[in-house]
Amino acid sequence: MRHTSITYKLKLSGGDIKAVQGDSGHSQANMVTEVYSHILDEDRKKNAQLLEEAFYTKKETDPDLKGNDAGTSLPEGVNPEAIIKLLSNPDVMATLKAMLKETGE
Repeated sequence: MRHTSITYKLKLSGGDIKAVQGDSGHSQANMVTEVYSHILDEDRKKNAQLLEEAFYTKKETDPDLKGNDAGTSLPEGVNPEAIIKLLSNPDVMATLKAMLKETGE
C-alpha cells in the first residue's frame, strides 16, 4: 500500500519529489526517485514527446499556453529563469536527449 500510495502521489503531484518525500517520511529525496519513480516511465516518455513537440516542431501542446512577444508564455507560477537555468545544465540536456532517443523521436 505504501509503494502504491507514494507512486500515485508522485503522479498526481506532477512529480513533486520533495512534497512526496515529506509526506512519505523518507529522509532523502533520492529514496523516492530511486524506489518509486521507475513506475512512471509512461509519463516520462509522454513528457519527452511534449517537450520535443513544443521546442522542435513549435506545436502548441497546452491550450493554456498563450503566445506572446517572446513566442510562448509559461503557466502561472513557473519561473522562466529557472527553466533557462535547468535547460542550460548539460546533465539535464543529456537526460532529455536520451529520453527523446528512447521514444524514437
